[in-house]
Amino acid sequence: MNDTNRSIEDTIFVLQNAIDAAAKLGASAAEAALSSGGGLSVTVRNGELESIEHHEDKALSLSTYRGKSKGTATTTDFSTQSIEDTVVAADRIARLAEPDPYAGLINPKYLAQEIPDLDLDHPWNLGPESAVELAKRCDTAAREFDPGVKQIDDVSVAQHHGLRGYASSDGFAHAYLSSRHSLSCVVVGKSEGVMQRGYWYTVARDANELEAPEFVGITAARRTVAKLGARKIRTEKAPVIFEAPVAGGLIDHFINAVSGGNLYRKASFLVDSVGQMIFPEHISIIERPHIPRGLGSAPFDTEGAKTSDRTLVENGVLTGYVLGSYSARRLNLEPTGNAGGVNNLTVKHQPLGFNELVKQMDRGLIVTDLMGFGINLVTGDYSRGASGFWVENGETAYPVDEITIAGNLADMFKHIVACADDVDLRGNVRCGSILLESLTIAGS
Repeated sequence: MNDTNRSIEDTIFVLQNAIDAAAKLGASAAEAALSSGGGLSVTVRNGELESIEHHEDKALSLSTYRGKSKGTATTTDFSTQSIEDTVVAADRIARLAEPDPYAGLINPKYLAQEIPDLDLDHPWNLGPESAVELAKRCDTAAREFDPGVKQIDDVSVAQHHGLRGYASSDGFAHAYLSSRHSLSCVVVGKSEGVMQRGYWYTVARDANELEAPEFVGITAARRTVAKLGARKIRTEKAPVIFEAPVAGGLIDHFINAVSGGNLYRKASFLVDSVGQMIFPEHISIIERPHIPRGLGSAPFDTEGAKTSDRTLVENGVLTGYVLGSYSARRLNLEPTGNAGGVNNLTVKHQPLGFNELVKQMDRGLIVTDLMGFGINLVTGDYSRGASGFWVENGETAYPVDEITIAGNLADMFKHIVACADDVDLRGNVRCGSILLESLTIAGS
């Protein structure tokens, strides 16, 4: 038996012990979730080693039910005695808790029956010396890119290997291994006494798919130097492009607005919006949880439900919500396999590149960085600090900063002009740069 299988089998053994202990106490139902992992992270600042960290973590969360009353307790000790003590603690809480008519395990018919191999596990045998060497290569490439680069705030190299498992008294007990590795660089530039900061990063399940350290350093430096000499602009309404690395955040606001917790609390501007035209007809949004090596891929959700491809927005129309079993019961709907969130949400793009998108905009603002959290999900009001580049005649004219962009998310979604093919694959939302018809840009 190899180490991978042993780790998975050991995890299932721990989970099953917890479920069995709950049954012995007379719990009507029980569920347990386990996560464990470890890795290495190295930070270099201005060519000098700043830190080396080895990290390891693990936790077991157990919930027991007494009818519709629920109790939860957590432990980081997986010994038999500790698990039994944790079960007793959870059961004590369940006995005292007020019944919740919506509480309980997910209906077994939604549980994953087959666990697909998504090729998520790619351990990186990276020692501290090798990690430092990679970081220094990145640092050197960034520092040597341009005289405008004044310092490298930090270069970080990280590798992580972990395991997640879930079991319930309905007979579900599965676990899977995964890895996540990254390299990032933060650069500070200076011109005429004014400093600007820029960054870049690469992340992948398999270290062989990371961008080269030199590329990361040069990209971070190029983005920083491009910001030097930034100007303020006057307040006006104009078209805005959200560059791909920040465009995913715009889609995140949409996901929050159609997620169960916000819907049943009536804390979303998209309550009762299924079947409505939320986006233009050219926008479709698809969840694809089984992309091999995908950063958002998962064979099942956090309560064991099957994950599968689904179209969340079809030709602009919202077709469903993002629901776990609890929120589904509150809304009298079926769960969607999204306990824990969405997986590899993919926004359909048009066949045009970023430069073509800029030419199409002709005049307006490219947003490359956002600051602050001025989002009201109840009303959809949106206001955030921003910086980026001003565009004239379809060409980048000069960098701008100290501005605020404002609008309403409902209007912003409906007035997406186009989505480019420069898709950013580094997160759970896979999206290209987005052109909006118009936003208020507050400057001087």
